[in-house]
Amino acid sequence: MNRFTLTLVATLLAFPAIAARPAPALTGVVTSADPRATAAGQEMLRAGGSAADAEMAMMLTLTVVEPQSSGIGGGGLILYHDAKTGKVATIDGRETAPFAARADRFLGPDGKPLPFIQAWPGGLSVGVPGNVRLAARVHQRWGKLPWATLFQPAIRLAASYEVSRSMAGRLREVAPFWKDFPEARALFWDGDHPKPAGAIVHNPALAAILKRIATEGPDAFYTGQNAQAIIDATHKTTRNPGDMTLADLAAYRAKDRPPVCAPYRQYRVCGMGPPSSGATTIIQMLGMLERFDMKKLGSHSPVSWHLIGEAMQLAYADREKYMGDSDFVAAPVKGLIDRKYLKSRSALISETTSLPDYVAGNPPGAQPRTAAISSEVHGTTHFVAADARGNVATMTSTVESLFGSQLIANGMMLNNELTDFTFAPTLKGAPVANAVAPGKRPLSSMSPTIVYDAKGRVIFAVGSAGGKRIIMHVMKALVGKLDWDLSAQDAIALPNIYFGGSALLLEKDTFLDGLRLEISHLGETIVSADLPSKLNAIERTPTGWRGAADPRSEGNVLGE
Repeated sequence: MNRFTLTLVATLLAFPAIAARPAPALTGVVTSADPRATAAGQEMLRAGGSAADAEMAMMLTLTVVEPQSSGIGGGGLILYHDAKTGKVATIDGRETAPFAARADRFLGPDGKPLPFIQAWPGGLSVGVPGNVRLAARVHQRWGKLPWATLFQPAIRLAASYEVSRSMAGRLREVAPFWKDFPEARALFWDGDHPKPAGAIVHNPALAAILKRIATEGPDAFYTGQNAQAIIDATHKTTRNPGDMTLADLAAYRAKDRPPVCAPYRQYRVCGMGPPSSGATTIIQMLGMLERFDMKKLGSHSPVSWHLIGEAMQLAYADREKYMGDSDFVAAPVKGLIDRKYLKSRSALISETTSLPDYVAGNPPGAQPRTAAISSEVHGTTHFVAADARGNVATMTSTVESLFGSQLIANGMMLNNELTDFTFAPTLKGAPVANAVAPGKRPLSSMSPTIVYDAKGRVIFAVGSAGGKRIIMHVMKALVGKLDWDLSAQDAIALPNIYFGGSALLLEKDTFLDGLRLEISHLGETIVSADLPSKLNAIERTPTGWRGAADPRSEGNVLGE
């Protein structure tokens, strides 16, 4: 990678560290990565809305105030606990590849995969956005307030809002790209420079399309003037012109998916199935750890983090080989979380030494595949809501990279989600599960998660931003909450852990970083690294709900 690419990637990881305090126990609670979005969720609860109403109002508001991370020009995945039925449901609003997409979409003239930095900006990386159809489906099933009400906070803010500190930092990083994107410069620059923190953004075009969707419903996004604006933006750009059509937009549907749930000790952990790899990979890691006494080891034990690191690398090896959109490939979810299979994988892990390498296993029902690494940049956002009726919503939303594809249509950033596909359709003569195909949804690491206790009550709901690291951010929070009996706030504030190359990456300047010598004695190669996150969570307490926001982010908690 060149120097700019390295700088960009580093900054994609660099969220500011701002203290966030948990709210006291409440009858309803909302939490997001931007205080203005959190306030929009609170506004819905105060108007008598459900967790679904609050969640969708936050998604729409983040479209305005956090365009570097998410919005209606992108997609998302949501888990919803319905208090009436006591069941969890999941809705897939992941973006889809246009019907014209081919397996060689991201291959160069030499037949080799393009560098990410070359494939990312412009129209070719834009998937058909899913968040508006998702919002309509969520509102239809669980909404209490009028559809138009959900849009009001976002519409008000689109007229005039301040650039946040994190947004200003992201604007500086993408600035070198924007010589090819005059619409983005016109919206987010003052003269020859990106807007600084505190500067005002006026986005009347976004306010107008939000008003139309609020009045006319989701078809106002997927047909008519807005659909044509998306097509024009993706086709007329000078960088990687795209091939999306009006028919692609009109055909898009959000999908109900079966949740992926499994026991962990006395709990039941639930998340998204394919096209998300989140729940499957998390449940695999938990299943491998279950035979170890994590509670006795404790959060400051080097052995605890060594075990997490071993389980992580085994589970990710399976992820890269087997996971993809289940409408197109036979992702062996049941086999990957099969108790007997996980017992065999756990048997590979030792408390006293590290594995020499981490290779995919052979879960029941798996078809021959080749392990292939896909790109997933560290953008995205997460938000959670719980209402006084006991409903709980947890959603991850994204435009993928910083400001998505850099393209704007009607004031909204369009995603670059198609770069989440594995660029090479085959490897060593075998098919790749996450290869590009028409209408297919790229594999995701988004991991909205809900945990139930032995009585079937929701006790914890969580999710994060962070690209492929999302899974590990959520994983460490689950271990913190379920094994180490931490509060939601303390669990999400735990140090982050990941891997890269042959090294275990530990979040620098944390107590975990201070354990690096002891962990290295267990056979690990250790690197201290910037591993920021944007976690948000809620938990049940004896007196009501309590929220939590990552101290590394600008997020906050509000409630009733």
